Amino acid sequence: MSDAAIKKTYRKVDPQDLAKFLAAARGGDKDAFSLLTEPHRLELMTHCYRMLGSIEDAEDQVQETFLRAWRRLETYQERASFRAWLYKIATNACLDALQGKPRRMLPLELPGPADPQAPLPAPILEPVWIEPYPDEWIAPAHLNPEARYDSYESVSLAFLAALQVLPPRQRIVLILADVMDWPMGEIADTLAASLSSVTSLLHRARLTMKQRHIPEGKDMARMKMPSDQTRELLDRYVRAWESADIKGIISLLADEATFPMPPLPIWVQGREVVAELISRNIMAGDAQGRWKLVPVRANGQDGFAFYRIDEADQLYHAYAFQILTIVDGLVSDVTTFGMTSLFDHFGLPPVIKV
Repeated sequence: MSDAAIKKTYRKVDPQDLAKFLAAARGGDKDAFSLLTEPHRLELMTHCYRMLGSIEDAEDQVQETFLRAWRRLETYQERASFRAWLYKIATNACLDALQGKPRRMLPLELPGPADPQAPLPAPILEPVWIEPYPDEWIAPAHLNPEARYDSYESVSLAFLAALQVLPPRQRIVLILADVMDWPMGEIADTLAASLSSVTSLLHRARLTMKQRHIPEGKDMARMKMPSDQTRELLDRYVRAWESADIKGIISLLADEATFPMPPLPIWVQGREVVAELISRNIMAGDAQGRWKLVPVRANGQDGFAFYRIDEADQLYHAYAFQILTIVDGLVSDVTTFGMTSLFDHFGLPPVIKV
């Protein structure tokens, strides 16, 4: 789905109009149905994304949710809110979609780190990698900072990667309980399960997250918008990449910084090792002016869309995304997503001029 399409806004249906729109939709009025469902598209997208780790998969399951809702509209009894009813449908659509599929991950889950002197491995192009997700879709700008931080903290790459380790039912129970604050009884009803079983699922999920050093619920460290210090670091990072200043790049990294590169099944660790990987591959040859960086925010984190110059037409072409994790004024992780399909989702052109 294009950035323009996902941004299309619908006002929330006034409660007193709900019955009117429901009656019209049940009579076959698809416009009335859109008025009921479209205000919830973005939050359902984010919900499905947490479950699935993929923009495309999340889009597919939101569409499946709306299709199921349209077909089952007569079953909506109005005991819960229409929004909660859609969430129940979306949750079960995602659980169905996950059956028999490998979990998504980041290369940090693979054995390693790799030898930077070894040839780069072939990319794994099957849908096994977590994809970055635009901040605008996580928490629209009109939300207050408190609400935006609560949304960001539950989609950081580290949290999302940990979520994908959980079996699907543990995953969804943790999301509904610790991210969305749903009552346990409502979660049990959504999953057609007993209260004791969802309590057990939540306990096991929390234990796994704790073992991965991911705090529970609202105790998660909040993602912060850029401070003046962070903006200065990001400016220096851009200048270093665009001028092919490898020493400048490395000076901004933490000593044990990690550098995963999906869809390549590889990651390296340590400033000097990252420097060798960059110099041997990304900056090999005359790299002055090779890269142009455009700021983005994804998963509550700062990052850049990378464009690479094409000597034939002297234009910069979409190449990759980098999402940075910044801790104590240094970059502790640089995840480089070599997936040009992401550019459309972030509303970025495939080509830019010099």
